[in-house]
Amino acid sequence: MSIVVRAICVVAGAFYVGFGAWAFLSPHSFFDQIAHYPPFNKHLFHDLGAFQIGLGVTLFAALRWRDALTVALVGVAVGSAFHALAHWMDRDLGGKASDPWLITLLGAAIVYAAVRRGRGNEA
Repeated sequence: MSIVVRAICVVAGAFYVGFGAWAFLSPHSFFDQIAHYPPFNKHLFHDLGAFQIGLGVTLFAALRWRDALTVALVGVAVGSAFHALAHWMDRDLGGKASDPWLITLLGAAIVYAAVRRGRGNEA
């Protein structure tokens, strides 16, 4: 992998993780400063942050692993974990009572697959 491609992965990964963390951890600030598209929806920004963090981690994972499935699973696992957390944090804002449970179950399965694949336990 060339130095230019590595640099792009690092810069873009940091951008996505940084802005994703901002949207996830301080959604109202992110809305006011970056994404002022009314009306404000806290859960939407939690989801936005979760998936942007996952995108950034995917780029970082690509610097670590060459196996496409491992890279994809790691990025989706991180995004899914934050997505599940968002549904637990926002369960009083709407949705179904089963959403946090089901999203957590799916996320846990993806994390399990990522760990197994990353350790070389799955061909």
